[in-house]
Amino acid sequence: MTNSENTLAPLEWKTEPGLTPYEAASEYMEQRVAHIHGGTASELVWFLEHPPLYTAGTSADSRDLVSPDRFPVYETGRGGQYTYHGPGQRVAYVMLDLGRRGRDVRKYVHDLEQWVIDTLANFDVIAERRAGRVGVWVTRQDGREEKIAAIGVRVRKWITYHGICINVTPDLDHYSGIVPCGISEHGVTSLADLGKDVSMAEVDAALKKTWAKNFER
Repeated sequence: MTNSENTLAPLEWKTEPGLTPYEAASEYMEQRVAHIHGGTASELVWFLEHPPLYTAGTSADSRDLVSPDRFPVYETGRGGQYTYHGPGQRVAYVMLDLGRRGRDVRKYVHDLEQWVIDTLANFDVIAERRAGRVGVWVTRQDGREEKIAAIGVRVRKWITYHGICINVTPDLDHYSGIVPCGISEHGVTSLADLGKDVSMAEVDAALKKTWAKNFER
């Protein structure tokens, strides 16, 4: 019996201390997805940080990997192109049963984007979607548009995994080793770069605060 036919336990929130190796996170997600589908585990939102690394999504173009020897590069089954993960970036891996939530992947991605937008609003940051671009963007006072959060989703048997990452205090120079998400004409930013002195714990609290509005309607 799957969770679509079963009553699922309440959503679990999990925060991982320190830096989590990408391989370990990927393996855990695969296991958790199988257990959610099998009805033996609850849905999960997992907060963590990774050591510096690049990931390649299913649409990645090798020409966008500018510095292939700078950090480890991991192939991943999520959608999208190259992205960076590292300290100071809040990664939230979201494992939900879309079989119970309408089986609408496009709506799910939209809800993830809105979750980030609503979270950043807690820190007086106006963040927006941009047509034709993945992720969440801010506009600087001089008109430059920069990416502050990335979205990458994978779905297996209607169970989601991977998720979002928000730049809180990462080393933005680490992005120079890739063309982030294949977009070279715009830069990246972070809460710290925008002059916002925000802790990771505060970001986590805001993510939890804005969750119900977007996912428990």
